[in-house]
Amino acid sequence: MFLKAGLLSLLLLLASRVLGVVRETALAAAFGNSGMADVVIVMVTLPDWLAGVLVSGALAYVLLPHWARESPAQQNATQKRLAKYLLWGSTLVASVMVASPGFLGALLVPGGSPSLQGSLNQAVVWSAIALPAAVLAGLWATRLQHERDFLGLYSANLVVNGVLIAALYFWSVRGSVTGYGAVPTLGIFLLVAVFLRLLWQGWRTRPLYQRSGLAVSSPAVSDPLPGWRIWMWAILGAGLPQTLPFLARTFASGAGEGALATFNYAWKLVELPLVLAIQLVASLAFPAIAHAHGRRAGTNNSQGAAMTAAVGGALVLAWTLACAAAAALLVGAPAIASLLFGWGRMQASALGQIAAWGSVGAWGLLPQALLAVALTVLATLGRMRFAVFAYAFALAVVLVVGVMGNRNGHQLMWALNAGFLVAACVAWGALGISAIRRWVPLKTLLAPFVVLVALASMSRWLDLGGALPAEVSMSKQIQALFACVVAALIVIASAWFAGPGLRQALRS
Repeated sequence: MFLKAGLLSLLLLLASRVLGVVRETALAAAFGNSGMADVVIVMVTLPDWLAGVLVSGALAYVLLPHWARESPAQQNATQKRLAKYLLWGSTLVASVMVASPGFLGALLVPGGSPSLQGSLNQAVVWSAIALPAAVLAGLWATRLQHERDFLGLYSANLVVNGVLIAALYFWSVRGSVTGYGAVPTLGIFLLVAVFLRLLWQGWRTRPLYQRSGLAVSSPAVSDPLPGWRIWMWAILGAGLPQTLPFLARTFASGAGEGALATFNYAWKLVELPLVLAIQLVASLAFPAIAHAHGRRAGTNNSQGAAMTAAVGGALVLAWTLACAAAAALLVGAPAIASLLFGWGRMQASALGQIAAWGSVGAWGLLPQALLAVALTVLATLGRMRFAVFAYAFALAVVLVVGVMGNRNGHQLMWALNAGFLVAACVAWGALGISAIRRWVPLKTLLAPFVVLVALASMSRWLDLGGALPAEVSMSKQIQALFACVVAALIVIASAWFAGPGLRQALRS
């Protein structure tokens, strides 16, 4: 899987995600875990989150198979028609946001103090102004994905993060300690970032219009768009996974100023290995699983050897990487938190909370590995409704925990873990007991899990995961990070020597 993947796309994806973490590092250096950090995080993440929940993810589910049946001219006509709808719809949503910033600010940051209300209102307004550009970027990104233009697709996020990092660095060096004036300054940079992304995407998609002949001839008539039911399931399937951590982060804000920022930083410790390892494995395994399913259907192979190998290989690889990442976090979360966020105005006590909450979130990587592979199989079988049900149950778990008044980040991380576990059980349950018996190599999965538990217990006993002092020497920092790498390698080695499963997965 990894060995056959496009090197350029993998490098660009890696650079995009790493630059996203650097953006959080710059934000921590500029604002620490203050109330102003809560405000800025909401402002810079809200446009893309709304776009992702409402349209961006759904566009890929609906348009990619739809465009596969259309000519390039028809694809351009469909894209142009959808762009009009999305611009009108996003402008309407943005108008509602501008008209009610106080209500939305209190909803998104319930722990904000009255002194921050003005800044929070401004943040909502700036996010609203950036929303139409973020929504349109989602459509153009889907077209780039259809054309397999990975350079245009992944480098667009590099543009946004690069501009925001420059803005945050500028503020960390020259801005006021209180954060006064930060929202208008960063709001302008946010608009520059989203519009530069549009310019880049437009430049990458312009040759598509020229090749189709639309620039010199009458527009082609596109096929009718899929019905509202397909759109509804696509929106739910793409939006619910993004809503889970966002909802938990919002609940965490109820604990007081800075809690939202602290939870956001802690989730970043979990999100990076989740995206770069687990979800990437599932994405790369999709073609192999789909091909195996087609072979099975075409040859009436009752044994389903190809399907078993494809699903089992993806599961072994995703599970092993999840266990390895969890081991690294459990052994060295304080060192990783200090390396990423221990800069500028970040307080030492906040670093301890980030490390503690990130260690709890590390256990959630395991059910998310199971869930990612199960959802890939469900998508192959055309049973995405069960994926929606799975995430709906997970969302219900987090909602219940939050509504009951649990605002501590530690509790909310465990709620997320429980939600992902419930979702994984629902997704695999939808595949059936017989499929689980054929596709899940329990003995192969057991070895890395046992080693992970042993390393976690040893780390707790030796206090390797204890909070680092406020000022730690560079040698201690290097030793702690080295321990993280060793822990991850031990887990991978246990899977490697436990059986041929991991070796076959890497060769497939």
